[in-house]
Amino acid sequence: MPMNTLEDLLVEQVRDLYDAEKQLVRALPKMARAVSSEDLQQAIQSHLEETKNQVSRLERVFEELSRPAKTKPCKAMKGLVEEGSEAVDGNSPLTDLAIIAAAQRVEHYEISAYGTARAIAQQLGQDTVASLLEETEEEEKAADSKLSDIATDLMGQFDGEIASDEEEEAGRSRKSTQEGNASRRAARS
Repeated sequence: MPMNTLEDLLVEQVRDLYDAEKQLVRALPKMARAVSSEDLQQAIQSHLEETKNQVSRLERVFEELSRPAKTKPCKAMKGLVEEGSEAVDGNSPLTDLAIIAAAQRVEHYEISAYGTARAIAQQLGQDTVASLLEETEEEEKAADSKLSDIATDLMGQFDGEIASDEEEEAGRSRKSTQEGNASRRAARS
């Protein structure tokens, strides 16, 4: 669709978001199955329901704009989803952290896209549209924050692992020193 007006630009942005959200509705269940953290699984499942509501909200935006609810292929989301699917190998806290990293890239994309669309709607005096878009933008910010909290908790599991690795290395070093001392004593005898 050629863009000649600010409203045309808004419609293109909303169509892009509509496709992005529909892609996520398909991708989130796979992510939820791949995680080992119960908190992360619940967060993803909760966000899936929220995303379905966001799709419906975008349909309301189309109604407000008197435009058909049509998608425009969102290449950015396609790339983010493909990249995220690479993280879905394994079932460990490390896999969970990789999935969170991918999910947060998605959230950041959505936050900026909804923010831009909201600003255009405000400029056009489309207050209802701006309000609907802002509602989703706020949900995306909350999802990003929740993912950060879960990531912090998961990384706490690695503190013990790092300490264990350091203790193991120190033990090997002590053993090596003791063996070296025993060899020198044997050589003196």
